[in-house]
Amino acid sequence: MNGSDLILSRIKSDCDASVRAIEEQARSESDRIIAEAQLKADKEAAAVAEKAAAKRRQIQTSSQSRAQLETRNALLKRRRMEIDKTVAALESYLLGLDDCEYFEALYRLAAQLKGKSGVVFLNQKDLGRKPENFEKRLAAAGLDATVSDIPAKISGGFILKSGDVEENMEFSAIISSKRDEIEDLINKDLFAQ
Repeated sequence: MNGSDLILSRIKSDCDASVRAIEEQARSESDRIIAEAQLKADKEAAAVAEKAAAKRRQIQTSSQSRAQLETRNALLKRRRMEIDKTVAALESYLLGLDDCEYFEALYRLAAQLKGKSGVVFLNQKDLGRKPENFEKRLAAAGLDATVSDIPAKISGGFILKSGDVEENMEFSAIISSKRDEIEDLINKDLFAQ
């Protein structure tokens, strides 16, 4: 081997060693970059997964609340329908009583006004069928009243007028006032949950 071949061989050998060192350094740098990228990707994936889990929990909570509200509203609507049917049936029952039972009911209402006096107003139908001793029976119940010949625009029951003060003893008004109490109790029970 002559001197120039030796030099070329040495240059080639040095170049090969440099290339191997560069390749090794590049491999090492590449592995480091890939490892860092994988770590960053894992962190970002975990953050995205946590956000998705939080959003899922929020949607579930919101859906459960909405379902509970809809259930309560449906229950309240159903209870109101049942109360409406009961109120209508009760008023129908009272208006459908035979004359004797009907006026006995009026005397019981009059007893609630014991000690009061004034003019009693009945509807047109009741004026035509009232018993002859109606005012005496009102007095026996504790209500000092005369019966007006002018019919009241009510479905059943009576109105007592004492000067400017009226006592509404109409069946529908009494039932309505009790209905409010019933609904208040139902709403209190329903929304206390």
